[in-house]
Amino acid sequence: MAAGTFTAQNKVRPGVYINFKSEPQAAGTLGERGIVSMPLILSWGEPGKMITIEAGDDVFPKLGYSIMDAQLRLINEALKRAKTLLLYRLNAGTKAAVTVGNLTVTAKWGGARGNDITLVIQENIDDETKFDVSTLVDGAELDKQTVSDIAGLAANDWVIFSGTGALTETAGAPLINGSDGAVTNQAYIDYLAAVEIFDFNTIALPSTDDALKATFTAFAKRLRDDEGKKIQVVLENYPAADYEGVISVKNGVVLADGTILTAAQATAWVAGATAGARVNESLTYQGYDEAVDVAPRYTNAQIIAALQAGEFLFTASDNQALVEQDINTLTSFTADKGKQFAKNRVIRVLDGINNDFVRIFSKFYIGKVSNNADGRNLLKSECINYMNTLQDIDAIKNFDGQTDLTVQSGNDVDAVYIEAYAWPVDSIEKIYVRVRIK
Repeated sequence: MAAGTFTAQNKVRPGVYINFKSEPQAAGTLGERGIVSMPLILSWGEPGKMITIEAGDDVFPKLGYSIMDAQLRLINEALKRAKTLLLYRLNAGTKAAVTVGNLTVTAKWGGARGNDITLVIQENIDDETKFDVSTLVDGAELDKQTVSDIAGLAANDWVIFSGTGALTETAGAPLINGSDGAVTNQAYIDYLAAVEIFDFNTIALPSTDDALKATFTAFAKRLRDDEGKKIQVVLENYPAADYEGVISVKNGVVLADGTILTAAQATAWVAGATAGARVNESLTYQGYDEAVDVAPRYTNAQIIAALQAGEFLFTASDNQALVEQDINTLTSFTADKGKQFAKNRVIRVLDGINNDFVRIFSKFYIGKVSNNADGRNLLKSECINYMNTLQDIDAIKNFDGQTDLTVQSGNDVDAVYIEAYAWPVDSIEKIYVRVRIK
């Protein structure tokens, strides 16, 4: 007997033809957050390229230092709350080098860290025709090769060997003349071009340069308004942005070890914490990790003025540095953008709806589902399921799938028009209490 599947009822042979098809179900889920990006001037690492660092990674091979080293302070600050850092080294630097006899040893990357590398060449104790060539960083041996001559040496994570002929013994030849070099604003522009193709939530700019702040603000506006990619940038002391996509950090903090971080340096933590915050979470009154004070402190009047100007600041409370209010720089409110757009928890909800809809529709619907009643009903079910998920986690409230979302055929044969109502939930921030004394 014939069998199989069918597309149309046009089979010739008698038999049984069976199609199995899943009942349509919502395919999308809430997108993950937690990706921050940052351009930095560093003393080691590959320049001009995005370097992905996950929280908990051993960064020593990539960046030349432990993440707890002062050289990587801002990387550590960003990863206190974020799960992923897209790091961009702005400077190429000058490579340290040394020549021992016929052998020239050059640091793999430019930068001052190369000056901490030392080469040791000793005769092998078991074979007098060979030499042990060791690469030391801060006195610790990180690579050792036993070879007969220069041709036998292979580059390692720290140095590149060049030259020909015999090796010359040395008890220790330090690499010299490595430097970090200078950086122009063009390097930051190159960074923006590089990061644009990645998925991320926030960018930190640890700089006090007003021209760069304006450039990063324009970048955020273009991505948010023209490209539909909802991200936020974190700058220091730039409330003039007056835009929901820009957070302006007013002051810094004092860490438990006595280190004072400026507002520019604190952008790393704010961007990481903002990226890591869930759509149903506010940073208001959350403590800066491992901070015991703020720098500088402000009076009550100054704090009020800063909040009214759209500035994100820290205030001291019980040996902590607390986020006074989780806000962005938007202060010019309109009928289309009311006061709620100044709250970053609200922005995270709205940005999440945008980014998740783009991701879900692109993956499961565009070019895959017919633009007819069945297809639009499936799309509507997807949207309702997503909005209900937001409501279940208290990201939005009062959503009614029957009345608050419509899916219609658009003006073109391949177009669909969706209209939805969303009421984002904010956190309790002001509690007024009246106590009557009897």
